[in-house]
Amino acid sequence: MGHLDHAALGWLTPVLSYVMACTGAALGLRCTVRALGATGRSRRNWLVTAASAIGTGIWTMHFVAMLGFSVTGTDIRYDVPLTILSLLVAMLVVCAGVFAVGYSRDRTRALFLGGLTTGLGVASMHYLGMAAVRLHGDVTYDPLLVGLSVLIAVVAATAALWAALNIKSPVAVTIASLIMGAAVSSMHYTGMFAVAVDVTPSDEVLPGATAMQFIFPLAVGLGSYLFLTSAFVALSPTTGEREASTAAQRSAESVAG
Repeated sequence: MGHLDHAALGWLTPVLSYVMACTGAALGLRCTVRALGATGRSRRNWLVTAASAIGTGIWTMHFVAMLGFSVTGTDIRYDVPLTILSLLVAMLVVCAGVFAVGYSRDRTRALFLGGLTTGLGVASMHYLGMAAVRLHGDVTYDPLLVGLSVLIAVVAATAALWAALNIKSPVAVTIASLIMGAAVSSMHYTGMFAVAVDVTPSDEVLPGATAMQFIFPLAVGLGSYLFLTSAFVALSPTTGEREASTAAQRSAESVAG
């Protein structure tokens, strides 16, 4: 049995992964708030941005945390196609949940179905990402902890969608994002504590890419996307601000006329 270390780089990876999860949640919530105040193509675009932000944040959180994952007695590699598939799964299922909430007239039903779908999708992303891990040995899971991690994912996703529907102020969104980041991180580490590895020593070269060859550059790129998009959303005017600006302009034109 190999010894598993979930923080081989110290507090760096847990803290940084938490920041990524919070950033994705904050951006997603802000975009969803903008979407609910918009119509037509604008609503769709805001919802797509929200889904990509939340999905990217969750995926980046997972794999930044995985940078600190090590097992004594074996190297670790990642299957590139499966890793990319896990990112697509995260985005698609979050998109389905966000659109369900954004367009459904029955918000309660949409919240339940969207939370369930998104939560199961997040859990699928996590375990698909784990399926991409290549090492010398066999990986097994504690069924109870796996079930608990899935439950946490569903509850966290439902809470995020509820927050998107009910929380409007920037301060409230910030608090909700911090809670969401904690929930996503808890789901990840609960799932990781379910892992056990029976190492089989071998000199064979493992297939796939190392974390620094593939995961780290991709995580940096997606993290940059989150921060740049956050800046864009923060600087873009809200629906209320645009309406106030239009009203002020009309008033000025009326006075001038």
